Amino acid sequence: MSDDALARIAEALERISPPSGDTPDFSEADAFVWHVSPDRLAPVASVNRVEVGLLVGINRARDTLLENTRQFARGLPANNALLWGARGMGKSSLVKAVHAEVLRLGQALKIVEVQREDLPSIGRLLTLLRGSDQRFLLYCDDLSFSHDDEHYKSLKAVLDGGIEGRPENVVFYATSNRRHLMPRDMIENERSSAISPSEATEEKVSLSDRFGLWLGFHPCDQDEYLSMIRGYCGAYGVEIDDETLRAEAIEWQATRGSRSGRVAWQYFTDLAGRRGVEL
Repeated sequence: MSDDALARIAEALERISPPSGDTPDFSEADAFVWHVSPDRLAPVASVNRVEVGLLVGINRARDTLLENTRQFARGLPANNALLWGARGMGKSSLVKAVHAEVLRLGQALKIVEVQREDLPSIGRLLTLLRGSDQRFLLYCDDLSFSHDDEHYKSLKAVLDGGIEGRPENVVFYATSNRRHLMPRDMIENERSSAISPSEATEEKVSLSDRFGLWLGFHPCDQDEYLSMIRGYCGAYGVEIDDETLRAEAIEWQATRGSRSGRVAWQYFTDLAGRRGVEL
């Protein structure tokens, strides 16, 4: 066998081998992204996020999640959280903003983003985190499961912890457009075709019940939409009169066919660019 072939085999074995168990250097950053093949935690020097005060119309969810996160950072009991609801209404932005606010208040907390497709490796990640004296907020954005998706079983390692239990220094937050993490038509189809309808979907539907906090996000009205934009203008020093802002912002949402926090930010980005303001 050639040296090149042996080298390729060695590299393949290294990719599929379990982690060494060495604890990463968490002093490198406050945010990390979990990667597999090989397993590693990549530090993130600058997190893409907005200030928590700029998130308009979600006061109850903001206050609840912030208090839960602060409790956890202080070493007190805290719940896993599922942020579900309308697209573009600030679910993922809130998670990142709350983490930044906790840091601003002087509490130590690391955030680790996990991709949905990497959930089968979550047990190995928990092993790494369990041995650290840091506290970790695991975060998975846009979490949902299709009909033949078995990844939800891996998620139970975080929510329930199995025989070892979830590490006391780990809490899990997820965002989803679906309250039960699976399509409604899938739930109805399985219930109608199963011999025992209640058992057919109980395992998957009950997954969302394992989150102690359910925070719902609903479409914003026009006043909230305009308030979001006005808040961005104030924060970044963009000057525009109310009449012009209202006319342009409403026209912008009409061309997009929707109204949300994401659409508000997209309009403001365009406005800031036209006014020569850097973000």
